[in-house]
Amino acid sequence: MTALDSNLPAVHAMIDRDGRLIEADPRLNDLNIRAGGAIGAPLAIPQLATLARLAQRLGILVSRGIAAADGDDDIDMWVRAEPDPVTAHVRLTISGWRVRQAWLSPAPPTQRDHDFVLSGAAAHWETDAGLRLTHLSVVNGRHCGVEAAPLLGQPLTRLFAFTGSDDGILPVLEALATRNSFQNQPASIRDTAQPVLISAAPRLDTRGGFAGLVGSSRFVEAAFNAASEAAEPLTVSLNPDFSVKLDRALRAPLGRIIANADSINAQSEGPLRQDYADYAADIAAAGRHLLGLVDDLVDLQAIERADFVAAAEPIDLSDIARRAAGLLAVRATAAHVRIDRPGGDEVLPATGEFRRTLQILVNLIGNAVRYSPLDSMVWIRAERSGNFAAVVVADQGKGIAIQDQARIFEKFERVDTAEPGGSGLGLYIARRLARAMGGDITVDSAPGQGARFILTLPYRDL
Repeated sequence: MTALDSNLPAVHAMIDRDGRLIEADPRLNDLNIRAGGAIGAPLAIPQLATLARLAQRLGILVSRGIAAADGDDDIDMWVRAEPDPVTAHVRLTISGWRVRQAWLSPAPPTQRDHDFVLSGAAAHWETDAGLRLTHLSVVNGRHCGVEAAPLLGQPLTRLFAFTGSDDGILPVLEALATRNSFQNQPASIRDTAQPVLISAAPRLDTRGGFAGLVGSSRFVEAAFNAASEAAEPLTVSLNPDFSVKLDRALRAPLGRIIANADSINAQSEGPLRQDYADYAADIAAAGRHLLGLVDDLVDLQAIERADFVAAAEPIDLSDIARRAAGLLAVRATAAHVRIDRPGGDEVLPATGEFRRTLQILVNLIGNAVRYSPLDSMVWIRAERSGNFAAVVVADQGKGIAIQDQARIFEKFERVDTAEPGGSGLGLYIARRLARAMGGDITVDSAPGQGARFILTLPYRDL
């Protein structure tokens, strides 16, 4: 194989929901076999397996450049991992396949063995020339509080927040400028704020160029223990103007990113290589996923405030159910699911907040579509039940076990954590909103018999 194979056709593969390679083009299959894998066995190329798990967990298409080892060589490739919402399989499409000579340390073996095997090290890590993490081995996971796999490919600063000296100097920056080792750089683990000391040395390629860092971290035990003893139980407290700040910081920039990515994908400014157009589609999909998370976090902050009150407006539940079904018609068609909604002449008066009720029903119907099998039906019925008006959303999915029916209404919980989906906040927020309007959401289901979610609100006499 030549050193530059970027003109070769794209390589395709399929990973099942358990991480097994079930089909692959010959080039990738051969690489997987050399790595110790086989068709029907777990994918043996760690970087590809990690990316497939990430796409599966997020439920969105993810694209990323990676480097995989192949004997004495490295292979650079651009990978698109696209999850199937029905089967939870992940399809891999690989382009830009380029073979290059792997980095070899100029230091003698005895020095390499001694480097970074530091007493009390909590983690060992490596980066590429762009300071993106290519390896993370967590030695003391009990204190680290981080998961290694999602951090691979991320900037080193996603793992560590570096602290300058009294004069503002960062040893890590001096080391990068001079290509020297550094030791005991103060830092903290970004996700947990635990203090650590970082030591590292540069990697040089065969031409003497900077190829990355190899380093380790160890905890500042005294500081960590003192903080742990003094700490109260962890709670999350958000400033009342959190929603405004979040909108300002994230929503508008994400909107521009999505709009520009959609424009590039549509090639509205002229022809474009198809792989670049596909990358733009990936960016737009990821942006929409992040916008959904922003919406959930804003709602979460609002409904958990002590002074949160929903409006008490006269509404027509049948009309809102029809509107919610209409908003999800395109998604249902793409999933080969039909929605049977209340007739145009049906009226069900109730009291609640129009916007919040529509939000609840979009969530319930969206979940029903997501978990429905191909060529099935989602039924929506509006009816009076005593002093309450009720909307029933029923699907033909695999159902929910009794022991899971309370759990799915908790924060960050989902019907099936192995399947692609949202943030796990939708049902929690929906029930909190329903109860704030004097109603509730309940579920009636059994494995293999689909699920019926019932939204109730106070009935209003006409």
